[in-house]
Amino acid sequence: MSISVIIPTLNEAPAISSLVKYLSETGTELLKEIIVCDGGSQDETLALSISAGARTVNSPDRGRASQMNYGASLATGEIFYFVHADTLPPRSYATDIMSAIDEGYDLGRYRSAYQSKSWLLKINSLLSRFDTLEGMGGDQTLFITKKLFQESGGFNNSLKIMEEFEFCSRTRKNRQYKIFRKAALISARKYETNSWLTIQMANYKIIRMYKSGASQESMVTAYQAMLDYR
Repeated sequence: MSISVIIPTLNEAPAISSLVKYLSETGTELLKEIIVCDGGSQDETLALSISAGARTVNSPDRGRASQMNYGASLATGEIFYFVHADTLPPRSYATDIMSAIDEGYDLGRYRSAYQSKSWLLKINSLLSRFDTLEGMGGDQTLFITKKLFQESGGFNNSLKIMEEFEFCSRTRKNRQYKIFRKAALISARKYETNSWLTIQMANYKIIRMYKSGASQESMVTAYQAMLDYR
């Protein structure tokens, strides 16, 4: 079996080249390809990802769900691995994933660690070890077998926020879901323009809205109103 890494991007020039090279260097013979699926970047994301060795495509539709689905439609590996552009999985990601597959897991994620010494972010890291909605995030990366991904119908293209939460809660029913003891290293750039408390309040509000069935438009509007980010 082989792994297809799929990275949705939008204006990720500062991070994309080093990420692609890192994934290539650490992917071992298990890595089949890296697909960067772009949503209309206005910077050098595409050129840099191509020069780093990734297969780079323009998604017909912007939005993380649509971009990940499009990347998956082009992937040829038996395992899909979705990675955000500002996240570094452990160097052992390929063998970790394959070991989990051999153990009978169909999908899973890492815990969280942050590129910051803030003790407050260590609380976030601690929460990520628990199998709860509040402890999960797309930045932790996600692996899934191609077979299960196709059976599930993929991500919901209509979602602009909480797409990974919805996908996992729908897809993992009656399936083995792995949470690795290791952590993915996540950029703390969101915290450069927002306080830790503001971000936690925004996340808490969106999760509550999601659980109560709020519309995508209202959640996106609420999130953008609370945070100064990208």
